[in-house]
Amino acid sequence: MILAAGRGERMRPLTDHTPKPLLVAGGKPLIVWHIERLRAAGYTHIVINHAHLGHQIEAALGNGAAWGVRIDYSREIGALETAGGIAAALPLIGCESFVVVNGDIWCEYDFARADAPRARLTSAGDRAHLVLVDNPAHHCKGDFVLDRGRVRNGDSPLTPHPFRYTFSGIGVYHRSLFDATPAGERAALAPLLRLAIDAGRVSGEHFSGRWVDVGTPERLRQLDESLSHA
Repeated sequence: MILAAGRGERMRPLTDHTPKPLLVAGGKPLIVWHIERLRAAGYTHIVINHAHLGHQIEAALGNGAAWGVRIDYSREIGALETAGGIAAALPLIGCESFVVVNGDIWCEYDFARADAPRARLTSAGDRAHLVLVDNPAHHCKGDFVLDRGRVRNGDSPLTPHPFRYTFSGIGVYHRSLFDATPAGERAALAPLLRLAIDAGRVSGEHFSGRWVDVGTPERLRQLDESLSHA
């Protein structure tokens, strides 16, 4: 699943007329980079949720045939936040565990690496697997602690910042993680993850490759420039 329903307030005025995942870097929309990487890893069915200017996303991507995939759309009248959007899309997702990626990041992550976590979530008791990255300058405190493949909440001020990593926006989730999230209601993902982490049911990995949170027009410009000259 690719999350594409956000309004992209920090990207205005670019997102006033273009949904954030369709903003272009390196000659192609951000969301197309994801579709191509997912297809290269063997994924042929992709669910995309949308709200703000969602018709543009459907017009640009169609049924996904141009990339050798099948795309289903989960249409939201108003953005339901991450957990709410995933819960609403569950009827379109036919498997017990599945990959989710934010539509507003760019990364070199090989989604084939998610095969093992997906299998483990289906057969064991974990409820999520998170891909964590080094803390960027705009989020230097990080989000979570990674300890021998297990994710711990890193809220304590006693936890040194270098031991905390930032959540990349790439995760593998078991559908039961969203059992208490009513479809059609707004709900954030972080509280669900923190509860599962406290229960010892979240694994993780550190991705050291290139990753960009395309959260501002300046970061989009820098990414576009670097990709165009690669």
